[in-house]
Amino acid sequence: MPTEPLSSALIRPDGAAVEWVVAQGLTGYEAAVAEMEARVARIAAGEAPERVWLVEHPPLYTAGVSAKEGDLLDAGRFPVHQTGRGGQFTYHGPGQRVAYVMLDLTQRGRDVRGFVRGLEQWLIGALAEFGVPADVREGRVGVWVERKGPGWSREDKIAAIGVKVRKWVSFHGVSLNVEPDLGHFGGIVPCGIAEHGVTSLMDLGVPASMDDADAALKASFRRVFGAVD
Repeated sequence: MPTEPLSSALIRPDGAAVEWVVAQGLTGYEAAVAEMEARVARIAAGEAPERVWLVEHPPLYTAGVSAKEGDLLDAGRFPVHQTGRGGQFTYHGPGQRVAYVMLDLTQRGRDVRGFVRGLEQWLIGALAEFGVPADVREGRVGVWVERKGPGWSREDKIAAIGVKVRKWVSFHGVSLNVEPDLGHFGGIVPCGIAEHGVTSLMDLGVPASMDDADAALKASFRRVFGAVD
């Protein structure tokens, strides 16, 4: 199902640039949440610019507000973190780019659904930089690719979306599978969807580095949300 057209309201009318930060090494999940919480409060108070923060986490599972206990298949495999973002269970780990998106939606149309469509188009545009066609699907959160072979076809998820908005400032964000260990998704039912698989750029035959993925994300973000620095 093609995504709906985007509103130009997603780009700030004042043209202010979003701070673009890439963390080095692995970032602990609890530390990341604390940093996000503090930054969101400062953005809401007008004391700090918007930020997109790119991180990699050590292997862990997170449970969104809609997570179902039965979807945690192997509770002892990795730490499990309860989180206030939307969505269900997801996996984060090395080789997956997590982008925490802290934007002031009072400057971007105050339309949460439109904002989520923007996140979808951001990821779809980044994947297009690698020649990977992707889209969204009715009733399924995230971004999907269709895979075909002789006598078979299936749809696999390549990117996840889980956001929260407080005082019209967004946080949490998206994750893009660059080269994670896909076997680690086996400890959960990813996003509550058991009948479809999970893939990555490497799994699709695209040998992209994390730097390559970051460059594609940055280029696509500019097209959807405007200036970054």
